[in-house]
Amino acid sequence: MTNRLHTIIPAVLQPTDPAQTAERPHADVTSAEKLSALGLGATQATISRDLEQLGAVKVRRDGRLAYAIPGTVPGSGTRLATVVRDWVRSVEPAGNLVVIKTPPGSAHLVGVVLDESELAEVVGTICGDDTIFVACRSATEAKALSGRLRDFLA
Repeated sequence: MTNRLHTIIPAVLQPTDPAQTAERPHADVTSAEKLSALGLGATQATISRDLEQLGAVKVRRDGRLAYAIPGTVPGSGTRLATVVRDWVRSVEPAGNLVVIKTPPGSAHLVGVVLDESELAEVVGTICGDDTIFVACRSATEAKALSGRLRDFLA
């Protein structure tokens, strides 16, 4: 059942209004109701565990909490490109670091995708609420990574 839920939950989280983003306020309640309507009796604990396994994170946008699953917007390109385009406000090199600014509550979402992307330049990430420090091996790699990430913003 869990594998089936892993397939269905991202679709359930997708907004029905194309003008919305791939997040939904109170997604866990909405998801439980939708899954029940589909004949899948999933408990809140099951849904929360599956959301975690799918890499979903709670983010804050416009003062509201919502779940987001990076890279689930159809036709959006690579997961990293999608997340950077949707969640990153600025990218600046600082020595061998890259400092990334996001909306409040969104740094973790971007940090997870950066870690999972296994970019050669990235040694590690530290995420706060709205800021990410990305450690690179050298200032040259930090500048190259900054340029690469900025290209996704254009």
